[in-house]
Amino acid sequence: MNSSQRIKTTLKNQVAYVSLNRPNKMNALDFAMFKAINQTIKQLRKDRSIRAVIVTGEGDNFCSGLDVKSMMKTTSGPLKLLLKLNPWRSNLAQKVSTEWQRIPVPVITVIQGRCWGGGLHIALGADIRIAHPEASLSIMEGRWGLIPDMGGLLALRQHCRIDVAKELTWTSELLSAKKAQQAGLITHVTDDPMAMAQSMVTELLQQSPDALAGVKNLYNKSWRGGKGTALMRETWYQLRTIFGKNSKIKAYNQTHEADKQKSFQPRKRW
Repeated sequence: MNSSQRIKTTLKNQVAYVSLNRPNKMNALDFAMFKAINQTIKQLRKDRSIRAVIVTGEGDNFCSGLDVKSMMKTTSGPLKLLLKLNPWRSNLAQKVSTEWQRIPVPVITVIQGRCWGGGLHIALGADIRIAHPEASLSIMEGRWGLIPDMGGLLALRQHCRIDVAKELTWTSELLSAKKAQQAGLITHVTDDPMAMAQSMVTELLQQSPDALAGVKNLYNKSWRGGKGTALMRETWYQLRTIFGKNSKIKAYNQTHEADKQKSFQPRKRW
C-alpha cells in the first residue's frame, strides 16, 4: 500500500473526515503513513470551504504507534523522519502532531481501541479528543528505550501537569480513557465518540468560521507568553472578525435560523 492509500479522506457537509487506513496493522505508523498524514494536512489547510475536521482510525484501533519493524529496516528510515534543515521547525515525524494546529478550523479526534505512542501524539495535536470508554492510551516510547519526539510535548504541556507528564512518560503506563481524561489527555469519554463529534461539529457549523479560526489562532499564539502581546492580538483579531463578511451575515441570521449555515462565506485567511 503506498502513501496515497494510507489515509482515507471524505468531505461531507463542509466537514472533512480523515481516517488512518492501515487497520490490519492497527494503523501503525510507517513512513508511508507519515507522508500521507502530512500531505492530507497540507490539502486541508488550503481548502477554505472546510469548516471542521474529524480524525479517526479504520477498524478497531485509532493508532498503535510507530511500526518499529518497518522503520528500522534501514538506518535511513529514522533519519528521514527526524531530519530538518531548520531546527526550530517540525520535521516529518513532528508534523503529524503539530500541523493540525495550522488548519484554521476545529480538529476533533475520535479515539477507539489502542492510541499509543505516536498515535497519542497525533491525537494530542487536535483541538478536542473524544474517546470510547474502552480505549487504551499510552506515551509508549519508553518501552523502546526512546523519548517522545513527535511534537506531542507541545500539546502535552498544555493539557497535563509536568509531574504527571513525567510519570506517564517514564512508566509508559497504559491508561483507560477515564484515567487519561483525569490526566488531561482526553476531553470527553462517551460510548459513541463519533456521534458526539458529529453533534459538536453540527453546533460549530452554526458559528462564524472567521470567529472559530480567530479563536484557534489567538489561543495557540497567546496561551503562553506576554500579557501585552495577548491583549494586542485579542483586539486585532476581534477587529478582523467584526469587519469581516461573516460577522455581518451572522448578525443578520439571528432572525433567519434556517438559512444561517448556508449563508456563511469562506473563512478569512488567518
